[in-house]
Amino acid sequence: MTKKEELPIEEGSERAPEQFYIKITADGPYFVYGNPPIDQEIIMPNAEGSSWVYQKGKHFETSENPVHLCRCGHSKHKPFCDGSHKHADWNPRETASHRPLLEDADEIDGPTMVLGDNEKYCAFARFCDARGRIWNLVEKAETEEERELVRREAGHCPSGRLVVWDKETEEIYEPPFEPSIGIIEDPGIRVSGPIWVKGGIRIEGADGQSYEIRNRVTLCRCGQSSNKPFCDGTHASMHFCDNIPLEKGKGEW
Repeated sequence: MTKKEELPIEEGSERAPEQFYIKITADGPYFVYGNPPIDQEIIMPNAEGSSWVYQKGKHFETSENPVHLCRCGHSKHKPFCDGSHKHADWNPRETASHRPLLEDADEIDGPTMVLGDNEKYCAFARFCDARGRIWNLVEKAETEEERELVRREAGHCPSGRLVVWDKETEEIYEPPFEPSIGIIEDPGIRVSGPIWVKGGIRIEGADGQSYEIRNRVTLCRCGQSSNKPFCDGTHASMHFCDNIPLEKGKGEW
């Protein structure tokens, strides 16, 4: 395991307590340690039909440590692993870079804010289009209302593809998250999304090397991402569905 002092941590993020971490197995599931809460996170639209809030759904009770979460997409007991990966047609190989996300991000420079965008990590949640595309919004954001909309759209990006910071102070805006796991559901396009890892939980690859610790991370659970272990939005094009009933009405963010 990587020593604590050597772990890369994205600026603006904080590492979760050490008992929380995820171990990726070479040809099997994610092992989730520390018993973080696991809940459905349902993407809900605004009046115009754009992604606007997350609504808490079903809570997945488990006392196991570690919890085994499916990453091949074939389990019949999603979000948990049932051993289907042993016979499924999928490629478990991790292909994502260990480079810090922001090092490879494009920067969009506005009058008061800067937006970092690493498209390779797009989870296709579409909050960035809610009230005008965030790339356009940041280029004109000057009033506090305009700045707050940019912060909102970036902060609702589950993967952390979009990161925004103040141009003068260079302070990065990150929404406050406790260590937790979200199982994203996207009824707007009738698909099931990735595993949303929140609150700086360390993710360790099958080779024992940890990825950069970030406040917001999305892990592939359809088995088809080309940027494993991270989601790249492929679940949308392949119409991935986990067949877990939606349970709405337990709080919004």
